[in-house]
Amino acid sequence: MASILIIDDDVTYGLMLKTLLEKNNYEVTTVASPVEVKQLIRNNRFDVVLTDLRMPDISGMELIHLVKKQAPQTQIVMMTGYADIATAIESIKKGAFSYIPKPLSPDELLNVIREALSAAAETKTAEAPVTARGQLVDYREGVSKPARKLQEHIELVAPTPMSVLIVGESGTGKEYVAKLIHAKSKRAHKPFVAVDCGAIPKELVASEFFGHVKGSFTGAVADKVGYFEAANGGTLFLDEVGNLSYNTQIQLLRVLQERLVKPVGSNKETAVDVRVVAATNEQLTEAQQKGDFREDLYHRLNEFQISVPPLRERQEDILYFAHHFLEQSNQYLNKDVRGFEKSLEPVLLNYSWPGNLREMKNIVKRATLLAKRDWITWNEIPAELYADAEKGQFALRNEHDENQLILKALKATNYNKSQAARLLQIDRKTLYNKLKEHKIILPERK
Repeated sequence: MASILIIDDDVTYGLMLKTLLEKNNYEVTTVASPVEVKQLIRNNRFDVVLTDLRMPDISGMELIHLVKKQAPQTQIVMMTGYADIATAIESIKKGAFSYIPKPLSPDELLNVIREALSAAAETKTAEAPVTARGQLVDYREGVSKPARKLQEHIELVAPTPMSVLIVGESGTGKEYVAKLIHAKSKRAHKPFVAVDCGAIPKELVASEFFGHVKGSFTGAVADKVGYFEAANGGTLFLDEVGNLSYNTQIQLLRVLQERLVKPVGSNKETAVDVRVVAATNEQLTEAQQKGDFREDLYHRLNEFQISVPPLRERQEDILYFAHHFLEQSNQYLNKDVRGFEKSLEPVLLNYSWPGNLREMKNIVKRATLLAKRDWITWNEIPAELYADAEKGQFALRNEHDENQLILKALKATNYNKSQAARLLQIDRKTLYNKLKEHKIILPERK
């Protein structure tokens, strides 16, 4: 039975969630005190932690760090109000699995829990799922010029033995790129081992990377194979490599140079044949200048660099991926939503997508679940999508541009006054007054 920890200072709300999840055959623990939270996480292992974003004396970001340090495989789902959506997206960048807005929909909550449990169950040594053509089942190239350039670089470097450094913002799909490089290489039928470099406790780094022998330290009750040996013959993917400590960087460099690993507590070295693909969302050159990242390791990892562009720089791909995620969501949720209401397209295109593809996937999945008819409408998208327009082309800045901006917003929403008001960040009554003030006559809606 899967174990779930609910963290919420609202005791009544926590008990309500516990009742719902226990009815669906989950083992549930609830806690409201920050002191109890830390003690529980240190002494127990949970498959999923469902936590409120804001709690007295402990922050959501602190919880992510605490949970991931103790149990990297535990998945964290943040509960948040709409006002905290931006912070929730930031929590995903820090390692949370997903976020879900309050008030929670029971069906949506159960779906997110199932997804989180599926992610927790994935083995680190699982090979990349590929089709007969060597493509990842869940991968889409995109149609934009940056997407085509990215694909060209993947095709170019994949067959070679070169180490690859993948750079890009969180959520852009760096691990997909790494898996695709593996799938198109001569090592495709050997293991692909993914390592989250920021989630390994400092005291266990050597054991995790190089293995250990039984009795080598307290708690070493059996021999353990490290990541390098697990990936022997295949590809080792070092995600967020910039998070490695300086001492670990020294050890890693030695292994990459000599291709030999020595398990903790052993006198025997084992030869390994591993291709290393690393990824980072940091500027490692700046880390070098600060003395936080070794220059020699950087050059060892960076034999070939691939840059994964953020979604906001891939305008042609935005609607393409939105429909791709809609297809996935329909299949996952057993629904048949046909597409997005036409007036939503400029909103999707003008949103900055700070969480990139990961954020879009979550938003589309939620909208698909909430959709009551054939099309996803304004009612199913979170507020931050159209709120972001305040920074862009639909913000009412002064009297001189009001007329043109109002007309632009009306056209973008197919002259739906309620939707246009939301896009302009004003209420419907204010819009009516401004239509009257500027003597704007609306055409009949078709």
